[in-house]
Amino acid sequence: MIHLHSIFDLAPTEDIARFCADHDAFVADMQAAGLVEGAAPLARRVDNTPMDTDTLRRQRWLSVLHFRDRAQMDRAYAHIARQDSPGPANHRSMYARIVNGVFQCWDFNDVD
Repeated sequence: MIHLHSIFDLAPTEDIARFCADHDAFVADMQAAGLVEGAAPLARRVDNTPMDTDTLRRQRWLSVLHFRDRAQMDRAYAHIARQDSPGPANHRSMYARIVNGVFQCWDFNDVD
């Protein structure tokens, strides 16, 4: 399984409840199209602990999408890049409301 970790801040005037609604709709659309396996709940950073040692990135929010494999992830990326339905309207809406986005993919299929 491959996981896309998206860490970000919301733009100053944005509301997390609205972002969550678009995120949930985006995941549901992509899941129905077979382009994502699912997602973890949105998470807020807990940085007032010695276990959080990342001093380079200070973003407050995390989204994690789950892909079955590289092929599914690549299909999802191409789908969004082409602006195909379903999904792009919610994706654009979410992306327009974030700042300081950092995106990382982690492959749990091929660790050997």
